Amino acid sequence: MAVLDTVTAATDSRTNGAAIRWVMYVLRTPGLLLSYLWVILMVAATLAPTLFTSGDPNAQDADAILLPPSASHIFGTDDLGRDQFTRVIHGTSLSVEASLIAVLIGLVAGTVIGLVSGAIGGWVDTVLMRLVDIMFAVPALIVSLAIISALGHGVINIAIAIGINSTASFARLMRSDVVRVTNSKYVEASVFAGQSYWHRLIRHVVPNASRTVLAAATIEIGSAILTVAALSFLGLGAPPPTPEWGLLVAEGRTFIASQWWLSLLPGLVITISVVAIYRIGRSLNRGRTSVIS
Repeated sequence: MAVLDTVTAATDSRTNGAAIRWVMYVLRTPGLLLSYLWVILMVAATLAPTLFTSGDPNAQDADAILLPPSASHIFGTDDLGRDQFTRVIHGTSLSVEASLIAVLIGLVAGTVIGLVSGAIGGWVDTVLMRLVDIMFAVPALIVSLAIISALGHGVINIAIAIGINSTASFARLMRSDVVRVTNSKYVEASVFAGQSYWHRLIRHVVPNASRTVLAAATIEIGSAILTVAALSFLGLGAPPPTPEWGLLVAEGRTFIASQWWLSLLPGLVITISVVAIYRIGRSLNRGRTSVIS
């Protein structure tokens, strides 16, 4: 037991030191700080859009049709006189919620599959990983289109399709880390200390193996936002006049030559959101690597 306590204490000490180094790294990286600030604004717009605008996203104004960006209309107005900034703000919740649902589906399903595969091993591992290989072999877009065709159009159905597609990557990542952690020194020490298989699995393997998957899930949120917007752009998401980001870009393409702001500004919001979330995901992965190394 003394050996296990020593190993655990050393691991905790390294974890605390790595966490401090990671925080210092964030403070020294302006781009990462801006990424966190942008994500905080996204969360605020999702939970309380009225903090940024008091307007109705579907309110039409015949006297304000296709106005360029100005102090009164930051993102300009569309062909029905609707304020584009208000529509982008209210569209944040739909895009973010759909992306979170998609990642949650893939994370839960993939984590369970990867955990079972890595922990049990043998023929169970072989069968599950071959199924994962089959999922990787089929193009994600084809799977998404097939699922949406079966379930019908809508942002939630898009989220379900994206979640199913991401299950394979989460499963393979979780399985890899379960095997790595199981063969680590502190888990081997717990074996000599007489801990049961289930205690080792719950106390050591699952928490440590989940770190990589959670970091990957953060990056996957950005990817999901982009995919939701792309499928909505193709007309598979929320129907008009719903202010969804991808739909806003699609509605503005008719006027792209003269009223560039209709597509460019919502597209810029999507791009910044994806890049910011990706940067945060990479920073979390860096912190995980520091803990392990």
